[in-house]
Amino acid sequence: MTITRFAPSPTGFLHVGNLRTALINFLIAKKNNGTFILRLDDTDPVRSKTIYVDQIKRDLEWLGLEWDRVETQSSRIERYKSVVSELKRIDRLYEAFETPIELELKRKKQLNLGQPPVYDRSALNITSKELKELKDAGNGYWRFLLDHNRVNWDDGILGPVSIDSKSVSDPVLIRKDGQFLYTLASVVDDVDMEITNVVRGADHVTNTATQIQIIQSLDKASPSFSHHSLLTGPSGEALSKRLGALSLKDLRASGIEAMALLSHLSSIGTSNPVALSESIEELVSNFDLTHFGSSPTKIDVKNLQPLSEKYLKMLSFESLTEDLKALKIDKSLHEDFWNMAKNNIKSRADLEKWWEICSQGIKPNISENDKKFIDLAFSILPKSPYDKNTWSNWTKKVQEKTGRSGKNLYMPLRNALTGLEYGPDMSLLMPLLQYINKT
Repeated sequence: MTITRFAPSPTGFLHVGNLRTALINFLIAKKNNGTFILRLDDTDPVRSKTIYVDQIKRDLEWLGLEWDRVETQSSRIERYKSVVSELKRIDRLYEAFETPIELELKRKKQLNLGQPPVYDRSALNITSKELKELKDAGNGYWRFLLDHNRVNWDDGILGPVSIDSKSVSDPVLIRKDGQFLYTLASVVDDVDMEITNVVRGADHVTNTATQIQIIQSLDKASPSFSHHSLLTGPSGEALSKRLGALSLKDLRASGIEAMALLSHLSSIGTSNPVALSESIEELVSNFDLTHFGSSPTKIDVKNLQPLSEKYLKMLSFESLTEDLKALKIDKSLHEDFWNMAKNNIKSRADLEKWWEICSQGIKPNISENDKKFIDLAFSILPKSPYDKNTWSNWTKKVQEKTGRSGKNLYMPLRNALTGLEYGPDMSLLMPLLQYINKT
């Protein structure tokens, strides 16, 4: 059975980079009728916040990426302790005491000598006396002892990958304060939860080589690893807050449709053109991991708006039921209102503006030159309720009375009724107008 996971740290809000990882893992699971786990990497008690946990869940629910179960790393501390004991027993963990300053000095020295900045394992040469003195001064941190060989795997996106472990520092698995770090917790969780496919960003490639060694030291089988390209800004720059609202929370607030966002992220970085999917099921059906490339992938949030508008136009009025009910629009008007509004909105938030025009009217937008014209037009406007023929019949009478035609006829009337020069088909709007402000 296929089992995948999305393992965000609840130390901030999800952004488009996080979503790409979540989406691919979700699609792999659903494509194979498998299990998708939401696993919260909350081992940092200081930075992990309930507010972020709640928002992560809200974001995924909004997107329709439904998880099969939730796991929390904070509830598995005893299990990590057990694995640590085993790694110590087999001499794959050792304690080190260098300060960050000392490590940085070593790194600079190695770079100056033209050597790779790899930890020199000096902690392995500490004498018993030195060790006692260091421990008396405080706890050290714990590193995993790598085998200095090549780690090879067939990556689901990158193809064959080979990492020389000599070029990698022995990873820190436990901090001085006893906190278990991602590299350890992730391995233990993947093994225990029988994760079959791990998909994450290309910045984890080296880390994957390390984790494979830890898995092997525990005599367990490794999952299949795939590393997708990293997202960049439109000019190839690293993503940052300066490039715009990249958090899912902000994108949602700006009116971006979930399917537009999912469609965009499932297409960019692949051999396929960006295509708008109508449903999660369609995304699953069209998903193929082999279509993803390894080159950095550009994303411009500006491209999401037209895609979002296109998606809105595809919706039926039934799919907007909750939105329309929230505006207190009578159910009998839902279909007619949506047919009027759907081609004249950029987001769902715009529905409120159009219902206000329909239900409450709007102060007429009348130029001084058109004031007498509008007064006359309103004087021959029949009483409500209006129907689909009201606009054409009314404008015909106004034309006969004033001699106006074309733009000079229709635009001032539209302005007077909507406050806008452009908008929906007026024959669709008129039957919905419950009040017209004539002053």
